[in-house]
Amino acid sequence: MALLMVAPFLYMVATALLGEGDTLRRVHPENFAAALAAAPFGRFFLNSAIFSVAVALGQVLTSTTAAYAFARLRFPGRDRVFTLYLSALMLPVVLLLVPRFLLISALGWADTYQGLISTELVSVSGIFLLRQFFLAIPRDLEDAARLEGAGEWTVFRRVVLPQSGPALATLGVLALADQWKSFFWPLVATSSADMQVLEVGIARLHGAYDLNWPYQMAAATAAVVPMMVLYWVAHKYFMRGIQLRV
Repeated sequence: MALLMVAPFLYMVATALLGEGDTLRRVHPENFAAALAAAPFGRFFLNSAIFSVAVALGQVLTSTTAAYAFARLRFPGRDRVFTLYLSALMLPVVLLLVPRFLLISALGWADTYQGLISTELVSVSGIFLLRQFFLAIPRDLEDAARLEGAGEWTVFRRVVLPQSGPALATLGVLALADQWKSFFWPLVATSSADMQVLEVGIARLHGAYDLNWPYQMAAATAAVVPMMVLYWVAHKYFMRGIQLRV
């Protein structure tokens, strides 16, 4: 099963090292430099990094505050509002592309970082993940802090957040990985080459070199490398994220 999962990646790397019509007896590592020079991939990498990091930080911020409210605060309709949030997960992402684009276009944010990032700052799955984690935290320390006169914000910032480091890191890593491979929304929200992210740039390369598979696979391999490094550094958070989602 592991071999079946790795086989497409191995095929991609092998094809990236081939010349057109060549066999595996002769490799062409220069394909990577040629493919990356065929389009402004430096700009694409920068846009993907800004987009992914900004969205990941935003989702961690909004998810922690919302999840804490749903897990600890008592207010009328709390459970119904949370159920309404979860119902958003049933909507296909494609259905939201046009309304979101009309929104950022009305604000004058089309083809800008603001438009690209702003609509991705809230993650319903991130709120659900952190809410479940907060519910598992014992209330003893929170109650003790309240007896000492701490307000709700102080309890959240100084008691709950320090105990939530692994969950916050998990959400950040998962959000970063999800946004790095995002394609549909950046394709709709951006139009100029200066604002396109890496996945859209690779699709653009496909249009320019439709028959040159080595170039396309070389660019795709280069796009995967940052995620491989991220997984190598933070693989325990990927595994924890899978456990929390299950």
